[in-house]
Amino acid sequence: MEMEDPEEAKHRLAQFLIYKALEKADPRARQSCFRVRVSKLKIKMGRRLKRLRKTMLLTMSAAKRGLYKQVCSRFKRLVRGGQTMVIG
Repeated sequence: MEMEDPEEAKHRLAQFLIYKALEKADPRARQSCFRVRVSKLKIKMGRRLKRLRKTMLLTMSAAKRGLYKQVCSRFKRLVRGGQTMVIG
């Protein structure tokens, strides 16, 4: 068997280590891009949920106002005796 030159062994080891480092760095780059996409998506979803919540609150308050008006008008009519019921 031939003995390997120490310089050549160091060079081969360095190449192997560089290859391993590049192999690890590749998925990291993809993950960071993925993380950016996910964070942008979260922001988008948050904005939509906020808008939906505001719309729901507005709708609910409008419905409450309508119901309140209806109850008040019926109560006033009952107190004033505007329409009397005929039982007979």
